[in-house]
Order: sequence, then structure tokens, then C-alpha cells
Amino acid sequence: MAIREIRVIGDPVLRTPCEWITDIDDRVKSLVEDLLETVDMDGRAGLAANQIGVGLRAFSWNIDGDIGYVLNPKLVATDTEHIQDNEEGCLSVPGLWYRTERSWYARVEGINLDGKPVVVEGEELMARCLQHETDHLEGMIYIDRLDRATRKQALRDIRQANF
Repeated sequence: MAIREIRVIGDPVLRTPCEWITDIDDRVKSLVEDLLETVDMDGRAGLAANQIGVGLRAFSWNIDGDIGYVLNPKLVATDTEHIQDNEEGCLSVPGLWYRTERSWYARVEGINLDGKPVVVEGEELMARCLQHETDHLEGMIYIDRLDRATRKQALRDIRQANF
């Protein structure tokens, strides 16, 4: 197990859709251990595999002391009637936070290391995390979801931060 370095915006791995996991081997088991260890730090709510340089569909979360992971997650439900519009940040865009609309509720389905089906769902921060991390696995970063004016400012801020 290891705490892995977080890739930052500009790294092409963050813009590349992740591959589906077809074989749960030692590499995948090691990835899960690293995701869990790396997310288990103050200020970290979620972590997608590509954020640590691995192009596989997996992420971990750390919400209110609940730490877990899911392989091959697919966002299967959101509540489009109830929207939250709160500040959102990202480990791959360090120190920059912007108001980002997300559904109040989200549900993800995937598998665990035993290949058994897993359902992860939640409201508010957990829902935000599930949506944020599944976006990462599709090669998206939360700034892609910002309104035009805020996104323009975010890109300016990112250039100034010179990650």
C-alpha cells in the first residue's frame, strides 16, 4: 500500500476515459489499497484511479468517516428535481473552489474486489462525490460543468496557479 501522488490538471491521464476492469488481479487489488490509503487524509472526499495515474474504472471515497471503493462504477440515477449549488473543489485542481451544480441524490452501481455487485448511493456531499468521481472516470474535470463565466475565471485562475 502507498499514498500516491495526485495528478493535476494538464496531465493527459485526467482527460482520458478509463477502461473497464475485466480481470480482478493483483494489480487491481493493489490499486484499491492505494486508493483507500490515498483518500484517507483530511480534506479528501473522493479519489478516482486516473487521479493517481491509473486508467482503470475505480474510485474511493471518504465521506463523514465512511471510507470505501467501487470498481466499474456507473452512475445510474440522479435526482434532477433537487439540485445543490455549492462550492466544489478537486485534488487535481488544488486550492481552487467554484460553485458547481450537482444533483442532490446519486446512485452508482459497480462491483467489489470479489466481483459481486455493489450499490453506492447518497445525498448531498456523498451524491456530489459520486457524480464528481464518475465524471473523472469519463475524462471530465468539475470545471467542465461550470457555467461559462465561472469556467472562464477558473481557467484564468488555473493558468495563474501554474500547476
